[in-house]
Amino acid sequence: MTILYLLIPLSLILLGLAVWAFFWAVKNDQFDDLEGPAHRILFDEDENDFTPEQRRQRQQAKKQPTATPEANTHSDQEPLP
Repeated sequence: MTILYLLIPLSLILLGLAVWAFFWAVKNDQFDDLEGPAHRILFDEDENDFTPEQRRQRQQAKKQPTATPEANTHSDQEPLP
């Protein structure tokens, strides 16, 4: 029975820490975008998936930010960023 004198304050301290951690995370935008990383992993492009020609085109497109997206597309592919 005397252990309750230790466990009750300890549980209240742990509860207070959990509440503080939750509000800290909300304040620091830890819950800002919950779906973005889940969708981003599905559409991650790996450079090894491209042909050498496509890699060259992507590198040129990164060097020339004024180029239009239509110049970097093929008829069967989506526009490159």
